[in-house]
Amino acid sequence: MKKNIRTFVVGDIHGGHGALLQVLERSKFDYKNDRLISLGDVADGWPYVTECFEELLKIKNLIMVRGNHDEWLLNYLRFEEAPRVWITQGGMNSFESYQRNPELKEKHRDFLMGTPYYFIDEKNRLYVHGGIAPNVDPKDVLPADLMWDRELWNSPTHVYIPGFKNVFVGHTTTWRTSKVPMKRENVWFMDTGGGWEGKLSLMNVDTEEVFQSDKLSDIYPEGHN
Repeated sequence: MKKNIRTFVVGDIHGGHGALLQVLERSKFDYKNDRLISLGDVADGWPYVTECFEELLKIKNLIMVRGNHDEWLLNYLRFEEAPRVWITQGGMNSFESYQRNPELKEKHRDFLMGTPYYFIDEKNRLYVHGGIAPNVDPKDVLPADLMWDRELWNSPTHVYIPGFKNVFVGHTTTWRTSKVPMKRENVWFMDTGGGWEGKLSLMNVDTEEVFQSDKLSDIYPEGHN
């Protein structure tokens, strides 16, 4: 008898390997049968970036949409680019993570180069890191806008996105407004501050059951570098 495949979505991980392990364990995630869709920004933030990618790559049915921090990391892995804006916004921990594990640079570079800027599943649910405007086909949107846009968060009265059952986004933390993922119309905001002061959130997209890590400051009391 074929096992039922569940689909989960996870918010911005930002190097918090301990938090990632917690939400996968608490949801009883099946690495071989369940599907995980990461909304990007696996990079930067906490010091365990390489460990996060290695954990995700153990998952058979993994889909990761690219976030703006992942794009910065990819530019470093491809071209050795390390601009100050990246280094000062969590990039130093990514940089140091690959200094500790240089043998993973090529593997993770190749993986990131294959990540899409958005994903639409078989139930017409859209997954994108930053956001998208109403009545716009994501294939017609510039990658930078898909990674950086915050209008869905900044315009709460215009958040319904026609054409999709649901839209899942990361990028902008809800932590100061809500400690759990927020839903406005058909848009879910999944970044609950796991990269900084909050928790990492994972959701079963069919049941809308949410699983959260401990606060990252409790997992890593030593804090960021």
